[in-house]
Amino acid sequence: MPIASSTCATASSWTANPPTEAMRRLWRIFVRTVFWSYERGTWPYDVAVVAIVVFVLLSPRSWFHDQPAVGPPPASSLILLESANPSGTMQTYRVDARLLASPIRTPELEHDLQDAMRKNLESLRHGGFQILRIEPIRGDNGTVAFYDVTIKP
Repeated sequence: MPIASSTCATASSWTANPPTEAMRRLWRIFVRTVFWSYERGTWPYDVAVVAIVVFVLLSPRSWFHDQPAVGPPPASSLILLESANPSGTMQTYRVDARLLASPIRTPELEHDLQDAMRKNLESLRHGGFQILRIEPIRGDNGTVAFYDVTIKP
């Protein structure tokens, strides 16, 4: 029986030791599963669907950090420290109005200002603070351009 010569290591190993039927079956199962080639209603299809559902329902939330972006991206340049008391009891920040959705003074405006300041300023991120005064600063066209926000840390 003549032996074929080959430069490919895989081909020479296959000619010396051909894959067994069990290895072929495992390879076929792997390929059919990866390329999703089972018909609906067969048990391998049902097993694959159950595995996907289990993964979706039991995967920890910490694996996924994809929260929808609300409003403009955080930018600390849109919030500037205007003045601070020497004792540190009051600070006044100038907040760009583009960070907020509503220019009307409502309880939601105060809440939105507090959230925007907490998101964009590292010094306020973990500590509590109280908004004492909100003063709108109008631009040339009469719309609100900035807010001067006085807080008590």
